[in-house]
Amino acid sequence: MDQIITSLLETDTYKFSMGQAIYHQFPSYTTTWSFRCRNEDVRFTKAMVDEIANQLRLYCRLRFTEDELHYLKRIKWFKHSYIDFLRLWHPRFEDFKITTDGPSGLSIETKGTWLNTSMYEIPTLAIVNEVYFRMQYDYDELMESFREKLNEKVKRLKTGELNIGAFSEFGLRRRLSAQAQDLAVSALSEAQFPDSVFVGTSNVYLARKYGVTPVGTMAHEWIMCIGQGNHKHNPAYSNWFALDHWVKEYGILNGTALTDAITTDCFLRDFQLTFATLFSGVRHDSGDPYEWGDKMIMHYKSLGIDPRTKTLLFSDSLDFDRADRIRAYFKDRAKVAFGIGTYIANDTSVEPLNIVMKTTACNGQDVAKISDTEGKGMCKNPDYIKYLRRCIDWRMKNENGE
Repeated sequence: MDQIITSLLETDTYKFSMGQAIYHQFPSYTTTWSFRCRNEDVRFTKAMVDEIANQLRLYCRLRFTEDELHYLKRIKWFKHSYIDFLRLWHPRFEDFKITTDGPSGLSIETKGTWLNTSMYEIPTLAIVNEVYFRMQYDYDELMESFREKLNEKVKRLKTGELNIGAFSEFGLRRRLSAQAQDLAVSALSEAQFPDSVFVGTSNVYLARKYGVTPVGTMAHEWIMCIGQGNHKHNPAYSNWFALDHWVKEYGILNGTALTDAITTDCFLRDFQLTFATLFSGVRHDSGDPYEWGDKMIMHYKSLGIDPRTKTLLFSDSLDFDRADRIRAYFKDRAKVAFGIGTYIANDTSVEPLNIVMKTTACNGQDVAKISDTEGKGMCKNPDYIKYLRRCIDWRMKNENGE
């Protein structure tokens, strides 16, 4: 199989924004990442696992080119010290453990510095997806169905049948293939829509190729590792520590806060006037989007902030129809934007994979996500999840004398 990841730019933008902050503030932190396939009926063959390992070896031989680094320098939040670090950085195959031991026939675990292992998540998932779909199905038939569905999506936006406002493509980790994602970003960036605007893509490589905005700020790992990786922290205050360190790195830049790492209700305890003013908006990634949006608008109003000056970014399991309905509901009450992944990058005649690679330990200690939807977290230690829930519950019930 041809090499799948051919550039170190082929990752999500937030891996660089988090990476820069990790480099400057947490260079000694270590993390463990674990792969999981949530599709109960999917099995990876030995040949697939071997090809995945081969593709990861090829990925680990890549280096940033000077042209790529020059492109990154033009993004206003990049700092020269981090660019200099990237000039020397490369992935290490020694950090990977790849076996056939997982429930789906595939186990991948990475261990090492947070600075390194954070960068492996997205390319690993992209490789797993493409190897699976090329070896399990007739790939040409999948691409044909992908093209047909993509053309229909673009047509519905062109005719104005759907109005989703500002949206970005977020599908790298679960794309059908590099070819499919490239085709989607190309089609969306070239088309003109009467009521919708294609802003950009999370894939930095394709953002550079097509001259669109590389989109992304922070992921759950940022909140989990900072709030739970430091053993002196009460994990119920993870959001405060994470937001504080983000502001130290970026000030008012890169200002979209992720709300659901340890439930949105707990997030709002820390998202008070200073943070709510500095951050340009918030991102939804679990739970009911309408309830979440109403809650965020009420919170901004309670702080004396006009929610129409803030962005509600929705990124959870979206398609264009859902985005159209959500925008219609919130359009006059806040700025609305969408990050749409699998629906754009892996919509074919077969069910897409539901695969993740999550941080399961930081500095030798368990970490966990407790989102607004059951089942989206991943932790190897049930006792730690119980402990984290107790910390959150105690804070929510007892803080401020409640």
